[in-house]
Amino acid sequence: MDDILRALGHLALGSRLKRLGEQLQSDTQALLDALDPAVPSGQHPFLAALDRLGPLTVGDLAQALGVSQPGVTRTVARLVERGLAEAKPGPEDQRQKIVSLTAAGRQLVETAKGDLWPRIDAAVAELCRDLPGPLLAQLTAIEDRLASEPLHRRAARQRDGIQ
Repeated sequence: MDDILRALGHLALGSRLKRLGEQLQSDTQALLDALDPAVPSGQHPFLAALDRLGPLTVGDLAQALGVSQPGVTRTVARLVERGLAEAKPGPEDQRQKIVSLTAAGRQLVETAKGDLWPRIDAAVAELCRDLPGPLLAQLTAIEDRLASEPLHRRAARQRDGIQ
């Protein structure tokens, strides 16, 4: 069957990037499910930001990740429910929430940073290596490469030392 998004070229660039992002997140999730607790792949950038930058307001976290404040609020609530983050009122403004990792959140991040995040990074770098031509051709190459070997298999090769 024809790939309509590919056929539409630049007109469907946003949809195509969304599709590619969803596929990468899905493949990444297959690897992240090994963590205890398993956390959705879309929440890992929040954990990484809090690890790298320390406690942040919801607004600062939104700015650091380049996402909407309502989206950050929802994700922070999920991380708090899982016991991976805490949100406390700010010292000067009680309406402001300061978000930080809990001990369980720090432990999860340390485990992910030690093994999974580097393998995922290497697998994506391999996927994108030496892409020729204009952006649409590169997207096609990435999609074709993912179809022939999903990201989780590429990351498994990184773990096993097979290039």
